Amino acid sequence: MKISIITPSFNQDKYIKSTLESVLNQKGDFDLQLIVIDGGSTDNSLNILNKYSNKITLISEKDEGQSDALNKGLMMAEGEIIGWLNSDDIYYPNALQSVCTRFAKNKNTEWVYGKCNIINEKGVEIRKNITAYKNHRMRKFSYNKLLHENFISQPAVFFRKELLLNTGFVDKGLRYTMDYDLWLRLAKISKPEFIPIYLAGFRRHNDSKSENNYKDQFQEQYIVMGKNSNSRYHKIIHKILNFRTVATYNCLNIFKK
Repeated sequence: MKISIITPSFNQDKYIKSTLESVLNQKGDFDLQLIVIDGGSTDNSLNILNKYSNKITLISEKDEGQSDALNKGLMMAEGEIIGWLNSDDIYYPNALQSVCTRFAKNKNTEWVYGKCNIINEKGVEIRKNITAYKNHRMRKFSYNKLLHENFISQPAVFFRKELLLNTGFVDKGLRYTMDYDLWLRLAKISKPEFIPIYLAGFRRHNDSKSENNYKDQFQEQYIVMGKNSNSRYHKIIHKILNFRTVATYNCLNIFKK
C-alpha cells in the first residue's frame, strides 16, 4: 500500500523540519510519498526543504493560498491513501502504520479519522480540556453532528484517493475551513471510521491562522455548513456552538492558556 502525505507550507522555517521528520520517520508496511507545496517562502524554509530533496517531492512557487497549494499536491498524489499535514503540525510514531492497517483490513473503508491533541511552539501539549471534548464527540460519527460543529481534527484524517476523486478537491475559495467543507462532502458519500488513538499533534502558535483569526474561521465555518444544509435547526445549533467556542477561545487567550 502506498500513502501520500500533502504538506502545504509558507514561511514556516520554525516548524517545517519537525513536520518533515515526523512523516519521514514513520515505519511500517507501506510506501511513502511526501509532497511539499511551498508558496514561495522568503524565510529559511527552502534551505531546510532542500536538505530533504532526495526524500520528498518539492514544489516551490507563488500560489493562491493554502487551498490552492493543497490541490496542487492532491493532483500529484500517487498513493491509494492520502493524508494532509500542515507545515507546523506533526504525526506521532506509528500513526501511518495504524492508518494503513485499518484500510487494509476493510476494503470498504473509504476514510478515517483519529485523535489529535494540541501542542504549543515547543511541542508541549496544551488545552487538554478542548481535546477531551473533541475526543468525546468523535467517538460516534453522525452527519448531523458534523453539521452542528467540526469535531474532526484535520491532521488526523486520511482518505482513499478514489473517494477524493468522486467528491472533488478542496474549495479554493475557502481560507480557513477548507477541511470542514471537505469532511462534509466526503461524509455525504461515505461514513468515516474512527481510530481511537492519537495520530497527530495540531500546533497553535502566534503566527498560525487559527490563532489570530479564529473569529473569521468560525464565521466561514457557519457559511460552509449553510451550503450543505438548509435546515434552520442545524443553523441555530451550529451558531450556538460557534458562539460558545469563540467565547472559550477568548477566555483562553486572555489567560494565555
